Amino acid sequence: MDDYLKKFMQFLLVEKRVAQNTLLSYERDLKTYLHYLKNVEAVAAFSQVQRPHILHFLSFLKEQGKSTKTLARHVASIRAFHQFLLREQAASQDPSVLIETPKLERSIPKVLSFKEVEKLLDFPTGQGHFGLRDKAMLELLYATGIRVSELIQIDVEHVNITMGFVTVSGNSNKERIIPIGKTAAGALKNYIDKGRTNFASKHENSSDRALFLNHQGKRLTRQGFWKILKKLAQEAGIESELTPNTLRHSFATHLLENGADLKAVQELLGHADISTTQIYTHLTKTRLMDVYSKFHPRA
Repeated sequence: MDDYLKKFMQFLLVEKRVAQNTLLSYERDLKTYLHYLKNVEAVAAFSQVQRPHILHFLSFLKEQGKSTKTLARHVASIRAFHQFLLREQAASQDPSVLIETPKLERSIPKVLSFKEVEKLLDFPTGQGHFGLRDKAMLELLYATGIRVSELIQIDVEHVNITMGFVTVSGNSNKERIIPIGKTAAGALKNYIDKGRTNFASKHENSSDRALFLNHQGKRLTRQGFWKILKKLAQEAGIESELTPNTLRHSFATHLLENGADLKAVQELLGHADISTTQIYTHLTKTRLMDVYSKFHPRA
């Protein structure tokens, strides 16, 4: 049985070209699954695997305290593996075909209040190239609501300060053009004119046109941005919980709180399905209820 797991991993790597992290996730999940089949269910061949075996395995994971998200990931791994076994004729049926994926509970994103956003954006006050870069990044994120993964992929030519827009590539490399306000445009101009050349000069052989660079003159990474954000938030005294996309969530929530159209916010965020954007309307309702409960005399 382990031999087929190795073949499946090779199939994912060579034919499907899945990312390394995804490959490791599949392997980890399926090793746990096969160990359970052999040692708990006493299954010796894939032809013996039945739907109850998979259900028992999922119950086993749930008893261990695994989250719904983890269970859903295991189901996806098991399905893909059994479909592969069917194609390889290692089994005559797919016992996972009627297994339902556990419904994920959609968590409400963490957002900053408008005052906290102002406090964070006003903090990088230095005129050195680090301060100019950090100021430009934070202003651009809050002005556009783009993802951090989109931010770090922006090249210099993707920004049109005169016309006031930036072009980003989102999921599935789908491009969208997003307007930027005067404040963000000013911060970007200061960084490009006075700060970026200081970063680029530190990487002599670089032909990288990345907009945001690190101290080595190379394209800033997601991890690098996350370190910068945590440091700035700590120094600014922001106590609210932060994630790399906190400014994106705050951007969407603040737009809706001020009367923006849901469809327009969906387009700005690059959501394929408007149901993804609707989580922010739920958030604004929750915040309104908090305000009502706190200030209404008969709440």
